[in-house]
Amino acid sequence: MSRVVGVLLAAGAGRRFGKDKLLARMPDGEPVGLKAARALIGAGIATVVVTRPGDLRLAEMMRGAGASVAESPAPEQGMGLSIATGVATALDADAWVIALADMPWIRPITIRRVVDALAAGAQICAPSFNGRRGHPVGFARGYRDRLLALNGDAGAHRLIAAASDPVVLLPTDDSGILLDVDEPEDIYVELDPISGPPQH
Repeated sequence: MSRVVGVLLAAGAGRRFGKDKLLARMPDGEPVGLKAARALIGAGIATVVVTRPGDLRLAEMMRGAGASVAESPAPEQGMGLSIATGVATALDADAWVIALADMPWIRPITIRRVVDALAAGAQICAPSFNGRRGHPVGFARGYRDRLLALNGDAGAHRLIAAASDPVVLLPTDDSGILLDVDEPEDIYVELDPISGPPQH
């Protein structure tokens, strides 16, 4: 049985939101970041959340949900370093599922499909909705060193673009794979199961 670890990126500044969006509450009362973490945990995988240094409220909340927490040493350097930080906490994993903490609508079953695809041999995989690739993205062990070398705001985009392996797309009716929370009103968006989320 392969060991797949979820890496939830929660070290972003969220400037457009105006306050800590990961602690903002969804209509059901659950914080944005916690809802995203519980989707990973609900998919049955160990989860590490990468936070900003000193983000104690968020860290406590994540640990309470059953995740481990790692601090990005320099969150201003962007998403790439956060990915590397998360992967470094689970070097013995067979694969990693990279998810974003400001995407609270993704269903656990969607993440489970990514996990199962990795276990079946996919090197890079992600869910898709109406032909559009979404999140989270799974990487097999062969990409470990390249994930550890990431830096900057591009995250894993350049790695995917340069990869020799095609991205295995997993069609889903889960339009939450495309929608993130940028501004306060985004929290109240209702997803359309056919056309998907509205465009920002």
